[in-house]
Amino acid sequence: MSLTARQLTLATLDRQLLLERQRLDVAEAVRRVCALQAQTPASPYLALWNRVQDFAPEDLDAAFADRRIVKATLMRITLHAVHAEDYEPYRAAMLSTLRASRLYDRRFTATGLTPTDADALLPELAGFLAGPRTGAEVENEVEGRFGEHAHRVWWALRTYAPVHHVPTGGPWSFTQPNTYRASPAAPGTTPQEADAGVKRLLLAYLRAFGPASAQDFARFTLLTRRAITQALHDLGDHVVRATGPGRAALFDLADATVPAEDTPAPPRLLPMWDSMLLAHAVPGRVMPQEYRPLVVRRNGDVLPCLLVDGQVAGVWRATDDGLELTAFHKLGKAAWQSLTEEAKRLSALLANRDPAVYRRYGHWWDKGFPDVERTIVKS
Repeated sequence: MSLTARQLTLATLDRQLLLERQRLDVAEAVRRVCALQAQTPASPYLALWNRVQDFAPEDLDAAFADRRIVKATLMRITLHAVHAEDYEPYRAAMLSTLRASRLYDRRFTATGLTPTDADALLPELAGFLAGPRTGAEVENEVEGRFGEHAHRVWWALRTYAPVHHVPTGGPWSFTQPNTYRASPAAPGTTPQEADAGVKRLLLAYLRAFGPASAQDFARFTLLTRRAITQALHDLGDHVVRATGPGRAALFDLADATVPAEDTPAPPRLLPMWDSMLLAHAVPGRVMPQEYRPLVVRRNGDVLPCLLVDGQVAGVWRATDDGLELTAFHKLGKAAWQSLTEEAKRLSALLANRDPAVYRRYGHWWDKGFPDVERTIVKS
């Protein structure tokens, strides 16, 4: 059977818990969706609010504090929140990419130091980070060995060393200055551990975002084509091929299911950088091509989106008056009613946490959007 574009969208929405909120423990929910983009502290909370029935932000606070969910640099060399048990294999999968992104970058090579110089500091760094330390404290420690280059050495190490971000309070658990702590994970990995990590991450990705192509997985992770091809080969019958509307071969788990094409997709208010918008090479699975420049800005910011019938239909933001919803095309009365109900529920959550969430990104609205339809849902 050849899958239609609609079925691919529905499959991913279903696996991302966006067709129906599920009653899940927050750590299990994070595992189910593979990982949550976390470069902005609010986003994991709002991502789970969209996915978990009766989501309580305090549950995520506690999971971060207890280290059942950890925040660290992983896929795409960006911060993600992942289940604690997944961190070590995911990092093993990503280590070569993370390490190369820093140690072969001009900002590091210009220091005249070598990768071996940076690696030699890993055992000492693990000891120093046995308890929480700010980035400034780490730099002061590194300065004793690398002098004026301490800032760039720490810039490299905090990306590929086994380091977690430590919750420091605030409405979304993490505030400035960033605070770090060593992970129990080993500083390096063997080739066998790296290969096993790629396979585990690929299986988790397909479980959360499939059916998908090798290019999609590469987009989500920045792993090399060679590593992905090897993982697909090694997984054998655990992964099957699927046929879709495009040329790229699609892969899926052998026991995975796809919703019927007439399955309804309810409206959602996705957070900034929601993984649903970053998991595939072709954005058209949930984002019409003509809207991509409006949602994904030139500097990489991915704005909070309105999802209507499984497709990006506009953006939202918090204002002094409430939540402002901007649609890029005309929506029907039923869609606006459902979006308004979602916005009221989100406003109630924000009122107790951070009514000005994402306010620092308001300048994108100043540059203008197609102002087809706009409404403010009073808080």
